[in-house]
Amino acid sequence: MIKNNSLFAIIMLSISIVTIFTFYNVLTPEKKLPIYQPSMVKFELVDSTIQHIKRFHKIADFKLTNQNNQTVTNAAYDGKIYIADFFFTTCPGICPIMKENMIALQEEFLDDENILLLSHTVTPEIDSVEVLKKYSLDKGVIDSKWNMVTGSKEQIYNLARKSYLVAEEIETKNPYDMIHTENFILIDSKRRIRGFYDGTDSEVMQDLIDDIRILKREELN
Repeated sequence: MIKNNSLFAIIMLSISIVTIFTFYNVLTPEKKLPIYQPSMVKFELVDSTIQHIKRFHKIADFKLTNQNNQTVTNAAYDGKIYIADFFFTTCPGICPIMKENMIALQEEFLDDENILLLSHTVTPEIDSVEVLKKYSLDKGVIDSKWNMVTGSKEQIYNLARKSYLVAEEIETKNPYDMIHTENFILIDSKRRIRGFYDGTDSEVMQDLIDDIRILKREELN
């Protein structure tokens, strides 16, 4: 009799645990990433012409040149999730750390063709195609996964401050000079900003990896 009671108690406890976890999963909403608009971002990082925008912000069309002297347009990223950043090859401070963390992301999603990387130089007058190619080889960039791109100063400026919202304006003789930030930007398959991440912080990279997976699940639904 005692044995039967013990078995019954174990069965009821198991059912209770399963029920609790089931209710928890049903009642706990799945995390969803925000869709960032210019009005939600620190105003110093956003061009004054778009700071008021609260809806429908997307990454603008672009046409740039990568480390292999190939034209790269937004079409290459349409329907993909990608991580973007801004850097320059002679940067002695944050850029080397950012690139190490970007390499880690490349390795993490190496076999996932729907996750891509895109790095923009903010000194196109220095970072020629040849310079970007040498830099990409030194860093172990996989061309099919990661484009390092250059273009005109105006193009890069507009992308950084009017699309990706990650650069501060500075007063110089060149109206398109800027200070890039350490931010990595997570972009969804519809060209919307879904997150900003400190590209110099390896612990934050795990947050980014987790958010990419959340975004992948969202886009499958």
